[in-house]
This record gives sequence, structure tokens and C-alpha cells, in this order.
Amino acid sequence: MTKEYFQRIETSRDKTAYALHEVIDNLTFNEQGLISVIAQDADSKEVLMLAWMNTESIKLTLDTNRMTYWSRSRKALWVKGESSGNTQSLISMAIDCDGDCILCLVKQTGAACHTGRPNCFYLQLDTEQNKVIIQGDRP
Repeated sequence: MTKEYFQRIETSRDKTAYALHEVIDNLTFNEQGLISVIAQDADSKEVLMLAWMNTESIKLTLDTNRMTYWSRSRKALWVKGESSGNTQSLISMAIDCDGDCILCLVKQTGAACHTGRPNCFYLQLDTEQNKVIIQGDRP
């Protein structure tokens, strides 16, 4: 029903409201029960990282305003900055038109990337030189 749900609401008028639990229940999760989430700096609009959430991490994020993801490598919930101190506070959350991706505007404190860089997208492709160039220093 998830795809049909989002197709049904796509013609809704501005300011039409839907129950939060209903929308979350109709998100499209992959085989592992995960949905991709993009974290974007609320002020600069810089895309910081892509991560994964499950239903529990979505609810925890909404309850605490602390970005909580699902770590695929650890197979556990992961509160951003819990061990590093590089935290993300939720400013707003939006769902794409198909219900298969989440966009979170966040207040980033410290580096977003585990490498210590400001964001995870520091590998810039230069197609003219046929190279990948590092953009951004580690502190």
C-alpha cells in the first residue's frame, strides 16, 4: 500500500495534514527495514551525509530532536555524536514524494564525517582530468 498511499496524497492541496503515524507506516523501507536519510545543514544548506533509519530511529529522532540513525555496520541504533561529540540536532524533517527517502535539516556541531571533515562528500569527481580530488581538510 505504501506506493499507492503516496500517489494518493500527491494531489493534496497546500497545508493538507495527515497523521504522522500513518505516513511513517507507509514509508518504503528496504529489505533490511531501512530508509535512506540525507542530513543537510539547516543554515548553509550544505549536504552533510547520507545515512539510514528504521522506524525506531525515526521515532527516537522525532522524540529527542537528536539525529538517531541505524548503523548498518554495527547493526544498532546510533545517536550522532554520542561518542565523538559531533552532534546533529533536528531542525526539520521532510519525506520525498515517493515515501522512500527522508531529508533532515540539522544543526551540526563539529564534523559530520567520521574522517573529521565537515561533510562526507569530500571526494570530488573531475571528469576533465579523469580524477577524484579530495576537497576539504581534516582538522
